[in-house]
Amino acid sequence: MSNNKLKEFFKLGEVGQYFIRVFQKPDPSRPSNFNIRTMHAINKISILMFLAAVIIWTVKRCA
Repeated sequence: MSNNKLKEFFKLGEVGQYFIRVFQKPDPSRPSNFNIRTMHAINKISILMFLAAVIIWTVKRCA
């Protein structure tokens, strides 16, 4: 029972799928314009900055 709760806790679902989709190659069949490309670039930058901040915070906290 405890193992199932732990597995459910780490299940990312839609959020995890979004992270995977953001860093994949764009789908050529979908329309693309400047606004969409800019939005995805900003999303990538913000995700990377967030992950870097979490890593730095964790290192400072543990050290």
